[in-house]
Amino acid sequence: MASPELEYLRLMKLIRAFEERVDRLFVEGRIHGTTHLCIGQEAVPVGACAAIRPSDLASGSHRGHGLALAKGLRPDRLMAELLGRRDGYCQGKGGTQHVASFAHGFLGTNGITGGGIPIATGAALSAKLRGTGQVVLSFFGDGATNQGTFHESLNMAAIWRLPVIYVCENNLYAMSTPIREAVAIERLSARAAAYGMPGETLDGNDVLEVREAVARAVERARAGDGPTLLECLTYRHHGHSKSDQREYRTRAEEDCWLQLDPLLRSERRLMAQGELGAETLARLDGEVAAEIAAAVAFAEASPPLEAALATHGVYAE
Repeated sequence: MASPELEYLRLMKLIRAFEERVDRLFVEGRIHGTTHLCIGQEAVPVGACAAIRPSDLASGSHRGHGLALAKGLRPDRLMAELLGRRDGYCQGKGGTQHVASFAHGFLGTNGITGGGIPIATGAALSAKLRGTGQVVLSFFGDGATNQGTFHESLNMAAIWRLPVIYVCENNLYAMSTPIREAVAIERLSARAAAYGMPGETLDGNDVLEVREAVARAVERARAGDGPTLLECLTYRHHGHSKSDQREYRTRAEEDCWLQLDPLLRSERRLMAQGELGAETLARLDGEVAAEIAAAVAFAEASPPLEAALATHGVYAE
């Protein structure tokens, strides 16, 4: 039987390859608007989603392709969405920042900083009132922890003991603002104490550590003990978005974090345990490359959304 971490590694590789192809497609002018890549942060969504049930829910941020894939969305339909095609999850209307699939319990990415936090909190309230036993994961970056939506949502979730886990992907920068210039505390997880909930800071580049921390929080939430705040320390390898040249970071800092790459961490551990060799690694890389190539082919074969359907399913015009 394959090690669970081997499956996690394959999924992280799939996310990495998906994002790398998105990067190329954007440069080639085949994806429009903007895009925010999660390269370097793959262990957080993969580890977190490994600790929940398929029926549980998750909401993401603007950097949400990895979460979408970790939650079970298909690479081909997700790619079609980014290319604005009819077979995308939102028929090409949502694009990179507003893609969702309720069938997968994926409440969507969100282009507003902190915009997904109250959505996840509301979904947790609904789950509690309906007695579904579901938990909700809310993903956001460190910059969102200074938004009013963060504080209001955590307070509400705490007093109502809602089954929600707040997952902060702390990649050290809110766009170009270093976290040390934005908050006066050493750890963002310390903010949990103000709302009477547990807070924990963990290595967000270790998929197993993320899985275990989320599993503990999920168990607490299902038992009716309320929310948890998890601060996952990680690092985005690329800029905030495609227009970001990363002039605010030193290359020495980037090189240091590259050594902590989540894919390399899992590869080294699996190799040390005798569960991964050169042949298996080559097979994984080949499978992932083929899947991404098929996803792009599927997306490009899908027709653009007809203009007559542009407003179908839109709640406000």
